[in-house]
Amino acid sequence: MVPNTAAIQAPRNTAAWMLFGVSFAHLLNDAMQTAVPSAFPLFQSTMHLTFTQIGWVAFVLNITASLLQPIIGYMSDRKPMPSLLPIGMIFSLVGVLGFAYAKTLWMILLSALFIGVGSSVLHPESSRVARLAAGARLGMAQSVFQVGGNTGQALAPLLVAFVLMPHGQQGFLWFTIAAVVGIAVQLVISRWYAGQLASGPDNEKPAPLSSDRQTQAFSPLFIAGTMTLLIILLFSKFIYIAGMTGFYSFYFIEQYHLPLSNAQLCLFALQFAGMLGTLLGGPLADRFGRKTMIWISIAGTAPFSLLLPYVSPGIALLLCCMIGLILMSGFSVIIVYAQELLPNHVGTVSGLFFGLAFGMAGLGSVLLGWLTDTAGVQFTITLCSFLPLLGICALLLPRDSKLVAERGMIPTHDH
Repeated sequence: MVPNTAAIQAPRNTAAWMLFGVSFAHLLNDAMQTAVPSAFPLFQSTMHLTFTQIGWVAFVLNITASLLQPIIGYMSDRKPMPSLLPIGMIFSLVGVLGFAYAKTLWMILLSALFIGVGSSVLHPESSRVARLAAGARLGMAQSVFQVGGNTGQALAPLLVAFVLMPHGQQGFLWFTIAAVVGIAVQLVISRWYAGQLASGPDNEKPAPLSSDRQTQAFSPLFIAGTMTLLIILLFSKFIYIAGMTGFYSFYFIEQYHLPLSNAQLCLFALQFAGMLGTLLGGPLADRFGRKTMIWISIAGTAPFSLLLPYVSPGIALLLCCMIGLILMSGFSVIIVYAQELLPNHVGTVSGLFFGLAFGMAGLGSVLLGWLTDTAGVQFTITLCSFLPLLGICALLLPRDSKLVAERGMIPTHDH
């Protein structure tokens, strides 16, 4: 019997639309979340916040996602919850409304908390939807999902410069449109997600590992040492990003005596180039090896970050492009490297590293805010410029072929 091509193609088309939907929801979520640190100069001028207080706002925003995301991911591993998708966007809606009308620091902190909760809910469940919609193309689906978030991060500084700044704090009301659209999109996706779970529960079960991969394991000391190196690399990346997104605008305004909109263009360049870097990082790691790509992505940023505090505004824009392109290319590669180190704990590794990313950014923002109040924004940005030098630690990571060989997999490259 000849299969009905239309009947086969229809579910595939639906799945493709669902993948696009979660990527678009990721864009909306990350645009709202990234708009908060981009708007710090606005909060400082209207509410007369200190840099330390601004750091606490970033801390609440990030630490909420850091603590909740692994918990929600673990819970949804045990019992997927499609209804969380629109609920997460509702939290974000409350958050942006709070920012629009906040008059005190505690209201700002509470609004940041709601945005952080919304982000925590979105990532684990939307990532699972992307996997369900992927078919056999799991890597492509995760890239599409991740690029949505990167695009939202890139758009946030432009939205702040040209939408938020002309209207002051109440400009955050424009972000309610994004939240409402996100709720509608997530309602559609959650219904499809629930239908997929009802019709094919086996899709949610992880594929069994081969006996070689189950029995062959690295020593605890080897795992601890490698994970420590990876965490140091994450530290250098996310503390630097926290310094740039939270405090570079202040440095730019003070150093060049130019308006905030010009500073936001530099942040846009950094985030947009980071989106391209995310797209390129995976294929380049496949071609040249994950270890090679990891150390290039962080240590390779150092020449540009070290120059950034000393150049003209035009050159600063170009350097931000290079920093974003190189630095952002390594995060997904670090996660895949860690998953190969611990292949029986893929979910745990993902939750740990995403949680660490948010947590480091939050703690770093508090420390950098205090440092800026104490020593000045120029000192803070100059100090941050040295962080990518920690990428040299990646040279101590085991070669890709060692991970592959001892897991019973066939290596394609020897790096």
